[in-house]
Amino acid sequence: MNKLIVFITLLLSASTALAQTVNDPVVMTVNGSPVTRSEFVYSYNKNNGDGVIDRKTVEEYAELYANFRLKVEAAIEARLDTLSSFRKEFAQYRDKQVLPALVSDADVLEEARRMYDAQKKAIGPSGLVQPAHILLRLSQKATQNEQDIAKNRIDSIYKALVNGADFAEMARKHSQDPGSAKNGGLLPWIAVNQTLKEFEDQAFALQVGQMSQPFISPAGYHIVLMKGKKQLEPFDSLCNDIVRYIEKRNVREAIAMHKVNDMVKKSEGKLTKAAAMDCYADSIAAQDSDMKWLFKEYHDGLLLYEISNRMVWEKAAKDDAALDSFFKANKRKYAWDEPRFKGIAFFVKNKDDVKAVKKCLKQLAFDDWNKKLHSTFNADSIKRIKAEKGIFRKGDNAIVDRYVFKRDTTVAIPDGFVEAAVYGKKLKSPKHYTDVRGLVVSDYQEKLEKEWIADLRKRYPVVIYKEVLSTIPQQ
Repeated sequence: MNKLIVFITLLLSASTALAQTVNDPVVMTVNGSPVTRSEFVYSYNKNNGDGVIDRKTVEEYAELYANFRLKVEAAIEARLDTLSSFRKEFAQYRDKQVLPALVSDADVLEEARRMYDAQKKAIGPSGLVQPAHILLRLSQKATQNEQDIAKNRIDSIYKALVNGADFAEMARKHSQDPGSAKNGGLLPWIAVNQTLKEFEDQAFALQVGQMSQPFISPAGYHIVLMKGKKQLEPFDSLCNDIVRYIEKRNVREAIAMHKVNDMVKKSEGKLTKAAAMDCYADSIAAQDSDMKWLFKEYHDGLLLYEISNRMVWEKAAKDDAALDSFFKANKRKYAWDEPRFKGIAFFVKNKDDVKAVKKCLKQLAFDDWNKKLHSTFNADSIKRIKAEKGIFRKGDNAIVDRYVFKRDTTVAIPDGFVEAAVYGKKLKSPKHYTDVRGLVVSDYQEKLEKEWIADLRKRYPVVIYKEVLSTIPQQ
């Protein structure tokens, strides 16, 4: 490239960057990466709208947003943004916004015209006809006797029509084409090559108001009455209907992909489809700040999910030893206000199975009960028991209420079953973290989150410019 052009390009870029700094000041830096006022305002307004219950002040949201940016910085440092899976998922989210933006109203109108011209060419000089018909279905493998019966019947219908019978009434009564029979035999407007040749030859030969004699096609015997003939209406009169069809069938996306493919083709091998989409996305982002920040939101949100899953969510959910230790250290927090029943409530079809169920589960861990019950009692076509496993409070289950908590409840035994029973233990308080797993996992995740944020704050400096922050209106 010419050195003068390079110099001018750098100069223009510097001028643009200076103008952006003046018009869009930096509200904070996280690990040296700037967050502009427009980016922060976009996120703040989006997450503090009228429907948000726990709305934040600008100052409160700034701290939360800084934490978000810290996690994204950690994800970038871990090179999660270079993963092919991340790039593919981000492109899918972004391109759903890019493709519709590539299509203008003029593009839609041009596609509508193209579709009209193609349809007009397909219709040809013969135009369109709207027939009504009476059909008596006849299999191509029909016996001679069946053919004779159908021929005699269609001839009698035709004779009645010739003698003044109403065509629509006869179609409703006798036609075996249910779609048109209820409309008096009326069919939609058709062009050549849209239906059976034998039918078209008869229909297009008729004048409006003229009726054919009975004839046979691969579908059976017909009588046709010509209701109308016309040429395709002018484009202007059909334009709105075609545009509505385009919008309804999502043809816009096909138009957009045509543009992308055309760009790739014209590049003569220099661009891939993905690179072309990148170009279009960059162009849209340069002209529309909301789209720019939306793309960034997709990008950073996916990174946030992946890094948070690795550092907090999945890490907490899978670390049984850590969960158990956390539960023991905070056992008082998970105490129950009243006893619970940890076990199963079940129905049996044979009374002997009450003891069999208890014997089956006696030496098994609680988590393995469902699998063992199914393989022992319900694996074949005869389901011997119906069971519900869980940790029950008073009021959760009628069987547990009656036999464990000794409440005067009515137990409705399902048809085919003869007795209800329970098996398990009544607990005054949780004995293991799995008894309150959901609460323990949630609390442990919160602990990991706080520790992670504290570590990130030490590793990556955060600077918030309060003078810029003060210029942002509160929601």
